[in-house]
Amino acid sequence: MSIPATELQDVGAAQGTRGAKGTAGTTDAGVLETRLTGLSRDEFARDIWARTALLTRRASDFSDLFSADAVDELISRRGLRTPFLRVAKDGSTLPESSFTSPAGVGATIGDQLDDTALWRAFADGATLVLQALQRTWGPVADFTAGLSTELGHPVQANAYVTPPQNRGFDDHYDVHDVFVLQIDGAKRWLVHQPVHPDPLRDQPWTDRRGAVAEAAKGEAYIDTVLEPGDVLYLPRGWLHAAQAQGEVSIHLTLGIHTWTRYTLAEQLTQSALAVLRDDPQMRGTLPLGVDGPDGELDLVRERLVAALTQADSAPLFHRARRSQARPAPLGPLAQLKTVDGLGPHSRVRLRGQLEARLEGTRLSTRVGWLDFPETELPSVTSVLDGAVRTAGELGVDLAARLLRAGVLVPAEQ
Repeated sequence: MSIPATELQDVGAAQGTRGAKGTAGTTDAGVLETRLTGLSRDEFARDIWARTALLTRRASDFSDLFSADAVDELISRRGLRTPFLRVAKDGSTLPESSFTSPAGVGATIGDQLDDTALWRAFADGATLVLQALQRTWGPVADFTAGLSTELGHPVQANAYVTPPQNRGFDDHYDVHDVFVLQIDGAKRWLVHQPVHPDPLRDQPWTDRRGAVAEAAKGEAYIDTVLEPGDVLYLPRGWLHAAQAQGEVSIHLTLGIHTWTRYTLAEQLTQSALAVLRDDPQMRGTLPLGVDGPDGELDLVRERLVAALTQADSAPLFHRARRSQARPAPLGPLAQLKTVDGLGPHSRVRLRGQLEARLEGTRLSTRVGWLDFPETELPSVTSVLDGAVRTAGELGVDLAARLLRAGVLVPAEQ
């Protein structure tokens, strides 16, 4: 098996200080270090992030995150609908109609998963892909939320369940970074270096199908079998294909939807164009008989450069960032109980994953925005660190308003 020595980590020996599941103990290390790579955030950022593949043996015990029992429960008892699952075989995705059916009496839903159809497809060699587990499986949701906070980029989670000796997809690359966490069974991975480094989200591997197929014929950069507890990190653009070995393989793929400088350029350009809308000359009509842009480009370029210089794209960035994920779950009954019983000693805290930002007198979050008078700003600022506060510290009226808005939650939630 071809594995570059500089990319191979074995953190099994270190598990004695972190515990069998890689818990952080008394350290401040996050899940990136304690459960995925064995590297500190700074080491990972300096040597690995967006640069090269990394294989980490025995990174952690992931049985608390996901399992075969979780697969069965999600498929047979949770009433999932498409697109929370897709099915692939021999490199192709099967039509949704082949594994969905109506939900029966009392639920007029035509596209719920059909566990019998899925069993037959799986027994026939198809891979089951449970998508967006950060929305449907609590332990994975908590894990991805923590990882997203550490990385500063949105994270999604899919599970791939592959029958023995089968592969779900041909050699391809993703337009996002991935961490592959082997949960059950074993899977052989073939990894090749990119044919198109750092692809953007609108540059899928199918645009370079021929180059991908040709590169996949060459010697692999990594050729290895992942076993339970192993983790493989691949930056976007790295080619890969995987095949289950002698038993069912289950792995989690954590997709990191990275922000890029190109994204910032798009947002800056949008902000500059918004500035140009207020420029009378830019709104002016081109002369009669114009047969090309040449005579106007110098003026447009000059005004555009000036607009780029004064444009502020930060609001667009933060708005886009807030749109990329959902806040932490909120229990409506617990929330109502807290509001109804609110008093000076009631304990509250900021709701998780809100992406809350105080800009002047406005608090912008994933659940909307609120304006405050100057007198309330110190109290609003004090909750943004996530620490538990009492309603009396904040002001009971303010605490009630933030609870009703879904910005604060009971401290016990």
